[in-house]
Amino acid sequence: MCGRYRLSRSKELLAERFAVEPDDDDWVPRYNIAPTQNVPVIRQDPEQPKRFGSRMRWGLIPFWAKDASIGFKMINARAETVAAKPAFREAIRKRRCLIPADGFYEWLKNGKVKTPFCFTMADDSIFAFAGIWDSWRNPEGKAIETCSIITTTPNALLIDIHDRMPVILPDDAYDLWLDPGFQKPDAICDLLKPFDPNLMRRYEVSNRVNLVKNDDPACAEPVVRSSTANV
Repeated sequence: MCGRYRLSRSKELLAERFAVEPDDDDWVPRYNIAPTQNVPVIRQDPEQPKRFGSRMRWGLIPFWAKDASIGFKMINARAETVAAKPAFREAIRKRRCLIPADGFYEWLKNGKVKTPFCFTMADDSIFAFAGIWDSWRNPEGKAIETCSIITTTPNALLIDIHDRMPVILPDDAYDLWLDPGFQKPDAICDLLKPFDPNLMRRYEVSNRVNLVKNDDPACAEPVVRSSTANV
């Protein structure tokens, strides 16, 4: 699964990276983004080939849901079943988005001990998760837009830590992924593959990232372990 990630770039850099206009909302660099929080997403205008950015709550609430609590269980969608699950099958056809990031976290379990690792691009560049979104109306009639990150099987960099990884789309897949006219489920799902591990890196970070309230550069700093020389 993908339950925490990092987006530590300014909104101006994000706008340049994904060819959109900077939005009017204040965006500060984030180092420990968690489910139910509002996150930047990139979509395509359905009327013209133009991208735009917006914010959505992380944790998809299907348009037909009776209440918002279902969103807590919908932070991720499995690539293998996303086209068949009632909560996701319409969104994967008609409502796809990019979810920008520059790192994500997974925990290595060793008995009762969990050690957090950060995964980034090898050059520490910004990338994008494959996302889907939906719009739900609360009892007061207010529209709430929400999103989910699609996951797949792990690549060689993650396989010893977790049995899932977020789908990271290559740049040359962005236009097709965002195209609202591209609605063939089988062809769409062909894009949902593990990312090339040779283009990524991983490193251990401190337990500071375990707590959602901690959201600062220290969450993503590498752990430096001292070595004791033999005497």
